[in-house]
Amino acid sequence: MGTVFRLLNHRGLSTRRLAAAVGITQGRLYDYMNNKSRVEKLALFEQISDALRIPGGMLGLAKRPWEPRGAEPVAGPILEPDGNDLAAIDAFRNADKQTGGGRLYAAVIRHLKENIASRLVDAGSEPQVFAAAAALSEMAGWMAHDSGRDARAQSHFARALPLARTSGDAPLAANIAASSSHLALQVGEVGEAVHWAKVGLQFAGQGPQIPSLTARLYSMHARALAVADQGTVALRELERAHDALTSSAEATHPWISPFDEASLASESALTYRDMKRYDGALEYADRAVTLRESGRARSLAMSQINLVATHAYRGDLDAVLHFGVMLLTTNPSLGSVRVINQLTDLRRMLDSHSDHRPVRDFLERFDVAAKTRLLLLADIMAPGNEGTLS
Repeated sequence: MGTVFRLLNHRGLSTRRLAAAVGITQGRLYDYMNNKSRVEKLALFEQISDALRIPGGMLGLAKRPWEPRGAEPVAGPILEPDGNDLAAIDAFRNADKQTGGGRLYAAVIRHLKENIASRLVDAGSEPQVFAAAAALSEMAGWMAHDSGRDARAQSHFARALPLARTSGDAPLAANIAASSSHLALQVGEVGEAVHWAKVGLQFAGQGPQIPSLTARLYSMHARALAVADQGTVALRELERAHDALTSSAEATHPWISPFDEASLASESALTYRDMKRYDGALEYADRAVTLRESGRARSLAMSQINLVATHAYRGDLDAVLHFGVMLLTTNPSLGSVRVINQLTDLRRMLDSHSDHRPVRDFLERFDVAAKTRLLLLADIMAPGNEGTLS
């Protein structure tokens, strides 16, 4: 809200009039505008919505009494995005595949503030602006997650969803719900993960059909159910994911990252692993590594980690060492705290086999490589993540 107030002030609305309109003192308004305080009370959000005629859905509120009937956003066709917005998100997305999101997060936030935010309060803005804001906010959430800042990632996803709904882009809203499901699972909120996967499937059913998006949502639902010990239902949802990805010609969407066979293989491997069905997990983990092109460095690294971990679960130490050596050479400067954390988990798992001399020798090499990664990632490590692999 501080950003909104600054933009309105910049466009000629005095701080005195702004404060009077929303029923606060100028001193309090200055605190909001200078990021010294945050709007948190529901009643104040409602005051701001009513005073500035901001639709309730844009602030996470119910439809306000003054909004006309039919004001609730409904699913519409996929709108052609502005060329500059699309070029920006493509550039960020391509860089993210190579370097990880940690080093790009600040750039995406700056782009949102400098190139998107002012257009959101322009009465002449087209719905595409809200879609661009939603897509970039979701991207910022993933980059925050990749930097180990999960609370901030959750905040970005929460902001992205109403923007997507305002734009009327149902597939984009569904994709953001899938991201929320993934994050919930990562932080151990299994019930939330199930909830967001279901919400995403509801959104996906409202708009143009994107088979890869539907596959992603079914796979997220399957993973959450597997963690919740509902293996039979999880396998059914996983089968639906595979059917969705292969049953029809792919439709594209300008704001949504592709979910391909390698992505589904990775999610399938994790689902089977959570159900302790390690032979099936190994089949999919191996397939994910084979399919994942080297141009997506983070995805390849995470697929390799999963493959090594699956061999460890199966007790095949020779395979652990063989694929582990390959893992150590994977892009040590990759800016991803997620990769660091997964390597930490793998290190703990392998430590239980350290009485085996070849494993002990490998762990010595592992620790040297880990220290190198930490040194190269020191600039993006969030407080509390430093020294994770030491």
